[in-house]
Amino acid sequence: MNRLLRVLLVSAVGVVSVGFAIAVVMIAYAAFVLWPQLPSADSLREIRLQEPLRVVSAEGDLLAEYGEQRRQPKDFDEFPTDLVLAFIAAEDDRFFQHPGVDYQGMARAIAYVLREREFGPGGSTITMQVARNFFLSREQTILRKANEMLLALQIERTLTKEEILELYLNKIYMGNRAYGVAAAAEVYYGKSLDELDLAQMAMIAGLPKAPSAFNPIRNPQRALQRRAYVLARMYQEGFISHERYEQANAAPVTARLHAPRINVDGRYVAEMARQQMVDLYGEEEAYTGGFKVYTTVHSEYQQAANRSLRRALEDYDRRHGYRGPEGRVSEEQLNDPQILEQQLRAHPPFGGLIAGIVLEVEEDAAWVLVRDDDVLRVPFSSMEWAREYINANRRGAAPESAKDVVSRGDIIRVARRGDDRGLFRAVPEAEGALVSLSPVDGRIFALSGGYDFRRSSYNRAVQASRQTGSAFKPFIYSAALEHGYTAASIVNDAPVVFQDDALEGYWRPGNYTGRFYGPTRLREALVFSRNLVSIRVLRDIGVGRAIEHVTRFGFDRGGLPADLSLALGSNSATPLQMARGFAVFANGGFLVEPNVIERVEDPSGDVVFAPNFPQACKLCDDGPRLLGHGMEEFDVLDLPPLAPRKIAEDNAWIIGDILADVMTRGTGRGALRLVNRGDMAGKTGTTNDLRDAWFVGYTPDMVTAAWAGFDDQRTLGARETGAAVALPMWSRYMATALERVEERSIARPEGLVTVRINPESGKVTGSDNPDAVFETFREDSVPVREEGDGRDGRGRGAEREIF
Repeated sequence: MNRLLRVLLVSAVGVVSVGFAIAVVMIAYAAFVLWPQLPSADSLREIRLQEPLRVVSAEGDLLAEYGEQRRQPKDFDEFPTDLVLAFIAAEDDRFFQHPGVDYQGMARAIAYVLREREFGPGGSTITMQVARNFFLSREQTILRKANEMLLALQIERTLTKEEILELYLNKIYMGNRAYGVAAAAEVYYGKSLDELDLAQMAMIAGLPKAPSAFNPIRNPQRALQRRAYVLARMYQEGFISHERYEQANAAPVTARLHAPRINVDGRYVAEMARQQMVDLYGEEEAYTGGFKVYTTVHSEYQQAANRSLRRALEDYDRRHGYRGPEGRVSEEQLNDPQILEQQLRAHPPFGGLIAGIVLEVEEDAAWVLVRDDDVLRVPFSSMEWAREYINANRRGAAPESAKDVVSRGDIIRVARRGDDRGLFRAVPEAEGALVSLSPVDGRIFALSGGYDFRRSSYNRAVQASRQTGSAFKPFIYSAALEHGYTAASIVNDAPVVFQDDALEGYWRPGNYTGRFYGPTRLREALVFSRNLVSIRVLRDIGVGRAIEHVTRFGFDRGGLPADLSLALGSNSATPLQMARGFAVFANGGFLVEPNVIERVEDPSGDVVFAPNFPQACKLCDDGPRLLGHGMEEFDVLDLPPLAPRKIAEDNAWIIGDILADVMTRGTGRGALRLVNRGDMAGKTGTTNDLRDAWFVGYTPDMVTAAWAGFDDQRTLGARETGAAVALPMWSRYMATALERVEERSIARPEGLVTVRINPESGKVTGSDNPDAVFETFREDSVPVREEGDGRDGRGRGAEREIF
């Protein structure tokens, strides 16, 4: 085709002017060849712009964004007037007068081609740019230019000027992966369109000409020149006053690279949603389809989970001393601002703690350089904890001044407080996880898989399978209730030696305290986590039967050791699995399926995916109040599917009643300092050599599991139990999450009775016994009376004693 055009042009030169020949040939070629082949401009109405995948909280707060192209399409009336006028002035000042092709500009462009013998500036209208961006390549040929002009004419006949501008302002490439003006505002200024000032709008309007050359981050001087041109054109066209022109022209360059504005730090949750979306739609569609994934997490709960986890790990870290600076800068380098900036960039913020370089140190404070050339005063009072770390059980001497802790050139961490003050901190090496879900249907309210996703994307809440320790005992005791035990059954807590081939010979287990407590009721054994009682119970009911029972709580049979160590939680499970298991106690015996996606919307806001969560039917009977947390009331003819029942309701209630005692007089009582309410139940867990610290607990409306430990399985150190490390994490989170949740108890099932018993024998006693305590039993499992009045206490566990 290009060869034919050249032949025609040479012939035409001999008859008329070259310009007229070009026009004749182009018109003829357009009419008979190009026009019939043009795509329909109507298709622009159906165009779907590539948009990233956005993952948001239940309230719509952004958690994460995925995709190569950052784009936020807007309707025309959402574009600020000044922004539209800036683009008109910069790109096409006759946009509202021409029919898609500006013949004046085209004449200038043709003249340039004839004069310079190459393509040059001018002639391309906004409508022609729309035609090129949506339908054509960017190669510079006469054929493509002809197609571009014809398409522009067709587009103008089909769409309004506002519709054309809307397409243009949403499609145009603005550099740094930003497509469209809304994405550019976010990328360069971290703002929405309506937050931009005139200088910033003019800077953005100058980008399409050459997004790299006029990039205000890479080339601020050239970007300033381009902005000045745009502002001058706006003033010349009468779009802005002289005063506004002068003010905007004098404004400094404020652009810097911004990541998507994350409203809530929920990257571990977002990553779970991203993986599910890829599974559902494939990578290409998931990342470009403009899907908006509403998760089940609540912004307030998620923020509380992050704060609680970080606080628990930081408190643990301070108890064990300071491990030293993250790096050092030499004396020579301290005088080089570029090197200092590079060093600070190499240490990004983690958990809200920013990196700083120590510039000066005095007795009572250090002066620390942080990003943006700010210098913070860090007082010694915030360093007093920083005794030298020696090992998990030893620290050095207490520091007496700031000079004992830091030196010039140290790269340290600070928690910023105001414009000129910081507190001395350190990023902990220990890790943790917290997951909170609804026992009604498994909706995950909050999930944090580590101290900071940027430091480690490993999601410990769902990927870290760790030994469960005593936090697993409630499942063993639930099996005991099913096989004839009661909460008053007596089991001897005394030294014992087991010969167990599965444990490679002899095994001499003991209690954490090193003491033995003799005959112990089952309730007390679980409340105070007596190891020997748990082992004897498991041996009595049989490991096989216990495993069969435990798998009903969602635990994989392959991860359950078939030996007596199971009684002490030698198995491994993730925090999410533990939360799911405890939910069975909280909801009356049903196994729910944890889930993180509430619904998925397409770019038009239509719901394209919404899982139907199986629900625990006992709680469903209580209606929408329990199904709250953002759920709509459901029609009785459209009930959700029911979660399967796994244990009897009375079994779940009795275990929960015992676990409530853990909170009031057992290892969980420390939670009451932060969460003073009477409907909590839970269990601590501490593993061999103190490698794992657990607390899993619940109310009728929320189950939460907290775990802490080292990724490499190191010991946490002496006295770093579940009560010391994990319980504070759990408690701080629940204090926020339950703040507006009404306190209530789980209704006691039918078929249970409460009677006075002698705590020493576990048998029914009279009201005249001053030591009597109340205990709850199934009707067929009430023990005999001490007086032997004939009540036989039918039920296999009524008089069970294990010694």
